[in-house]
Amino acid sequence: EIMAQQRGVNSLQFNQDQSCFCCAMETGVRIYNVEPLMEKGHLDHEQVGSIALCSMLHRSNLLAVVGGGVNPKFSEISVLIWDDAREVRDPKDKLVLEFTFTKPVLAVRMRHDKIIIVLKNRIYVYSFPDNPVKMFEFDTRDNPKGLCDLCPSLEKQLLVFPGHKCGSLQLVDLSNTKPGTSSAPFTINAHQSEIACLALNQSGSVVASASRKGTLIRLFDTTTRDKLVELRRGTDPATLYWYSLLTWDILLNS
Repeated sequence: EIMAQQRGVNSLQFNQDQSCFCCAMETGVRIYNVEPLMEKGHLDHEQVGSIALCSMLHRSNLLAVVGGGVNPKFSEISVLIWDDAREVRDPKDKLVLEFTFTKPVLAVRMRHDKIIIVLKNRIYVYSFPDNPVKMFEFDTRDNPKGLCDLCPSLEKQLLVFPGHKCGSLQLVDLSNTKPGTSSAPFTINAHQSEIACLALNQSGSVVASASRKGTLIRLFDTTTRDKLVELRRGTDPATLYWYSLLTWDILLNS
C-alpha cells in the first residue's frame, strides 16, 4: 500500500498502456510499475518541489510536470518536460522543454508524436517531442477538471473532451485535421447533465462517459456515434473519478 496521506498525493496518472503510473506529490514525483507493483523512479522535492500534475510518455525517460501544491518550484501555468536520461551536473538542466500559458494547466496527455495541454476553456495540441509546434487549439465549455483523453494507437489519433453543449462529448481525429486550421469536432450527446468522467479504449474505437449524477456509464462507437452499452451503477448519486477501458476491446469481441 502506498501511504498517500502521509506523502500528500495531488494527482496520479497511468501511462499509455497502463503498465506504470506516476504520482504528483507534495514531496515530488513517484513512478511505479504496476505488475509487479514496485517503485520505478522518483524526483525528490529538492529537484522539482511540490507537483500538481505529472504525465509519462510510455515507459520512456520523458515526464511532463506542472507545479502546484504547498511548496512548488514551478508555475501552475507551465508544463515542463523532464528528461531523466540526460546526464548533467545541475538537475535543472534535465528540463528540456517548457510550454507556458496565461491560465493554470489542468491536465496533460501525451502520445509518441503529440502532447495535449488542457486549460479551463481551451485545449492545445503540439507536435512532440522534437521541436514542438502548436498544431491545433480547441475552445471548450468550462472544464474545471481538465477532462480529456487521447488515443495512444498508431492507427488512430483520436482526442475526446467535453462538448459545448451540456452533457455532450466532442471527438477530433487529429490525423484528418490540417495543422493551423480550426477543425469542427463531431459531437455525441451522451448525457443530460455535465460530464464528470470520460475515457477512450486503447484502439480509439469506443468512448465511455459518465455524468455528475454518477448513476450510469455509457459507451459509444467513435465511428458511428451509436450507443453500444449502458452500465447502470444504481439510483443513488455518486462521484466517479476515473475508470479504464483497457480490456473493452476483448469484451466487445468475445
